[in-house]
Amino acid sequence: MSHYSGFGNEKHLHFFDEEDSSSPARRRLLRDLRRLKEDPPTGVDAVPTEENLLFWNGVIFGPENTAFEGGTFHLILYFTEEYPNKAPEVKFTSKVFHPNVFANGSISLDILEENWSSNYDVSSILTSIRNLLDEPNPNSPANTLAAQLFTENRAEYDKKIEEIVEASWRS
Repeated sequence: MSHYSGFGNEKHLHFFDEEDSSSPARRRLLRDLRRLKEDPPTGVDAVPTEENLLFWNGVIFGPENTAFEGGTFHLILYFTEEYPNKAPEVKFTSKVFHPNVFANGSISLDILEENWSSNYDVSSILTSIRNLLDEPNPNSPANTLAAQLFTENRAEYDKKIEEIVEASWRS
């Protein structure tokens, strides 16, 4: 599936009132949301919760022609009032077996850490995470078993990925 448009809908663009755009972070998040809906990136989507513009639910669809193909992986994104000057905290809520994903779902990705830039937006964050699925960095592992299997036993690694892809259909 190349694009999923059912995750959010236009009501999210109009749900938030003037108070929600009272800070630079909130104005930026509304702009990010508008961009996601007007120019949706391939294989990812996200929307803020109805209660809080700083708390988003996201989804990443496994990239085609990879071990993750067919998977549907849910995430949460926590923004602070310091966004876009500070990266959000992003975690998978779906089970993910990956060299750069901790057991609690936290993601080890340079653009969410030392290489953060205020130029990144929700779309680019999710796209980068989607790309990371098939292009892990086993030299900086968050999950040492996944990193070891990725480098030493790719068939076993791919088998574990197949299991989490199938599990993603049930969550």
